[in-house]
Amino acid sequence: MTPLSSGDDLLHRGSDAPFALRATGLVKRFGPSTVVDQVNLNAVQGELVALLGPSGCGKTTTLRLIAGFEELDAGQIEISGRIVAAPGKSEPPERRQVGMVFQDGALFPHLSVAKNVGFGLPRGSDRRELVANALRMVGLSGFEDRMPHELSGGQQQRVALARAMAPNPAVILLDEPFSNLDAELRTTVRTEVREILKRAKATAILVTHDQEEALSLADRVAVMWDGRIVQDASPEELYHRPVSKKVGIFVGDAQFIPGTGIGRRVTCEMGELPSHTAVEGAVDIMIRPESLRLTLATDSVQPNATVLTRLFFGHDQLMKIELESGSTLNARMGTYGGIRPGDRVHVSVRGAVLAFPREQTA
Repeated sequence: MTPLSSGDDLLHRGSDAPFALRATGLVKRFGPSTVVDQVNLNAVQGELVALLGPSGCGKTTTLRLIAGFEELDAGQIEISGRIVAAPGKSEPPERRQVGMVFQDGALFPHLSVAKNVGFGLPRGSDRRELVANALRMVGLSGFEDRMPHELSGGQQQRVALARAMAPNPAVILLDEPFSNLDAELRTTVRTEVREILKRAKATAILVTHDQEEALSLADRVAVMWDGRIVQDASPEELYHRPVSKKVGIFVGDAQFIPGTGIGRRVTCEMGELPSHTAVEGAVDIMIRPESLRLTLATDSVQPNATVLTRLFFGHDQLMKIELESGSTLNARMGTYGGIRPGDRVHVSVRGAVLAFPREQTA
């Protein structure tokens, strides 16, 4: 398998920008449980990094360590080159140059939009200007006197983002900021938030359990499992080259068929396929639905599968097919094609595949 890339390797490979955040060897224990275990998480200036993982994996605790809401048991956190946390040292949140956007927005219901955004800013002649600039960045100029209950859910999250951005922090931390929004609004708001952050050239760490959210928003995704980061990569690399079957399944529709590895080739019931990595012996071949190609059987096209079901979504369609062995796979296709349930088809694979050594069972 391809060696696991560290955050440092990925960042130095693609950017000369300085680190806005550098967290090294973070450890946090609650009683006998280690919830954050030797975590390294970095971000260069202007980068949006997603910390992706299932509930209970330690991602929110990691965010709270960076923010200063929890104290480290081991490790070190640097923000803009300044050490803000290490064993025996912990600067308070207000001195760390971080902005925080919480899951529910955490707006004060009795304060206006302007007062919410200005909350925590030092008093002075430029306070009003900082609030105005922050609201301009999130597209809410003119909303200064509105109350939170007069805003939509998406507008409330933009106010929360404006409040986080107003002090011009080195890093913005977003803890599941879209999870309380309905599905349609969630898609719109997260696109708006990415555009706002990129326009402001802000550095941000997004905690989420939503794979689509992480892949579509982030420049880089760190997958966390049981307190550890198991892969740190670009969205494309993470999707196409997961380090394990478990990660492959977690970040998208993954299906596996048995095969045999012979160097950079694998053989299976669909024939001989190129492999991204050199493998030997029994393997499980990962196939994404969109990598399958279906061709209607003809006198010159030999069928090797039968279409069982078809789900039409407008922008694409999902076919469930049965191979000659009886194994079933899903194939995602474009809107057109004229293939229907019951049709005999030839199924092939686009490009190289990723194969994992088959785990031995007792």
